[in-house]
Amino acid sequence: MPVTDVKHDLENLTLTITADFAAPVRRIWQIYADPRQLEKVWGPPSHPATVVDHSLTPGTRTTYFMTGPDGEKYAGYWDITAVDEPTSFSFRDGFADTDMNPNPDLPVSENTFTFTEHEGGTRAVYVSTFATAEGLQQVLDMGVVEGSTSAINQIDGLIAS
Repeated sequence: MPVTDVKHDLENLTLTITADFAAPVRRIWQIYADPRQLEKVWGPPSHPATVVDHSLTPGTRTTYFMTGPDGEKYAGYWDITAVDEPTSFSFRDGFADTDMNPNPDLPVSENTFTFTEHEGGTRAVYVSTFATAEGLQQVLDMGVVEGSTSAINQIDGLIAS
């Protein structure tokens, strides 16, 4: 399993997930840059993602939805804030309604995904920072650790295909 560590820190308002992949940095970057590859790993297996709009370019908005086993749809967005290809990108991640409008009732996180060479492969560090401890706790209670871990763990299968 690629995910090697998960830490949530309510004091510093962060959730950090670390994963190691047996692929070069550029290959891992491609997964996040290509919407068709991204949708194979963004949602957990039980809630596959469909990416509607996506460009890893500062100032753009990525929109997507995940479809649950009963057909229910959960929408979200990324506002891309910084890109340093192929080693990192940052974005605001939020929940949306079915028309892709941000849902102000759910927390927004500031995220930085970093990819570095590590033992012949890539170490990915995913850091999400929340405005409040309540916001972080809310997504923890929604199962973000389990969902993110199972989503990230799908990358090995994509790399192998």
